[in-house]
Amino acid sequence: MSVFSITGNDLLELGYPEGPVFKVLIEAVNQHYSAHSSAEVMGLLKRLLSDPAAFIEDAQLSEAAGLLLSVKDNKTVSLLPEPVPYKIYGEEYIDPNAMKQINQAVKLPVAVAGALMPDAHPGYGLPIGGVLATNQAVIPYGVGVDIGCRMCLSILDLPVASLKANQETYVKSLNVHTKFGAGAEWRKREDHEVLARPEFKETQLLRQLFDKAAGQLGTSGSGNHFVEWGVVTITEAQPELNLAPGQYVALLSHSGSRGLGAQIAGHYTRLAKELCELPEGYKHLAYLDMNTAEGQEYWAAMTLAGDYASACHHVIHRKLINATGATLLARVENHHNFAWKELYEGQEVIVHRKGATPAAEGTLGIIPGSMTAPGFIVKGKGVAASLQSASHGAGRVLSRNVAKAQIKPDEMRKVLADHGVVLLGGGLDEAPAVYKDIRKVMSAQSELVEVIGEFTPKYVRMADGGPAED
Repeated sequence: MSVFSITGNDLLELGYPEGPVFKVLIEAVNQHYSAHSSAEVMGLLKRLLSDPAAFIEDAQLSEAAGLLLSVKDNKTVSLLPEPVPYKIYGEEYIDPNAMKQINQAVKLPVAVAGALMPDAHPGYGLPIGGVLATNQAVIPYGVGVDIGCRMCLSILDLPVASLKANQETYVKSLNVHTKFGAGAEWRKREDHEVLARPEFKETQLLRQLFDKAAGQLGTSGSGNHFVEWGVVTITEAQPELNLAPGQYVALLSHSGSRGLGAQIAGHYTRLAKELCELPEGYKHLAYLDMNTAEGQEYWAAMTLAGDYASACHHVIHRKLINATGATLLARVENHHNFAWKELYEGQEVIVHRKGATPAAEGTLGIIPGSMTAPGFIVKGKGVAASLQSASHGAGRVLSRNVAKAQIKPDEMRKVLADHGVVLLGGGLDEAPAVYKDIRKVMSAQSELVEVIGEFTPKYVRMADGGPAED
């Protein structure tokens, strides 16, 4: 009979908090249970973790039980002994570190179910492309730093031939009516009803952030945020769009809630870490109980930031549409850094989509590619295993630093020229080569969404380098 022993990694897998209990348990198990089967010992350790008080008088495990109770008294949250169910789409395209992050998230005691999209890559807390349903809890870093980061597509009545014939008009509209970068503000402030929202007066944080929000309304972030003119192709008539099949000029933008969302995310993440003490390695997943004042405060602030992000897009689109004399025919838009109250298997849950597109049955959304790759208008199929979600883009394969070191300016200029794309701003860290093949990503999630239209970029405006905000 083989001799059974246990390691610190085994205890981590079971959800034990790192600390003195590791040494005590390893010694106890290896000394007193080496002749037992693996299944017997693992079962015993799971029972100990879930109810340490029941072992406080056990001859071999009393010391470990006492340490576990002490940890609980110190408010350190215990993880689940087994992860909740989760589904991975396009696993062959996903960074192992993103896989590790979703594996951690689905062991939170509030976790109900999870999913990982094919564009996934590592982030803080949840990976980008991670989806997590929780029971009455919201994770600020499960939503993301750029709360309400979203897509907005306006389909217009302009002739497609005008994109080439009137290049100067399209380029000028982007240069004059957009503003990019961390801290960027308009000198002449824009107006929108979102600035009259009562939430701006309800907490000290939001009162302090009002002026910043007013100045940045109608601006875009840095990193992968953009505003693009291009061509939309609709292959079949869609009742949701009320458009005949054909090609149309379209305006596509990607950005979020700017400094407002970043400050909200930072403030409530710090608060969550104080109130929800998780083991080492899990601290970015700290959550707020929705039944507390802090949880309700964050929810209200998050909702405001999401509506503010939407308002930013609408201001940008209004200005550019007016500059070209166009008429709006149809619009598709969606958040992809947000949390929603939804039903999962009959239970109300909080669904966090951090870099994931809502894909409930019949719901329209936008999944972009890169500055030279197409984006897609999609209709959700409502797949429960994905928590009714899809990817939010192609997903990165190169970090920003690696991209800057490896990609040459001449290479990027050639790719742009080959695709007939004019780039205003942008940097090597956003070159097309840093992204996965969007068509492979779409193929990996064909069961989640139906493609009903395709957007091809022609004139792309981005920030002149700078840190990412999503």
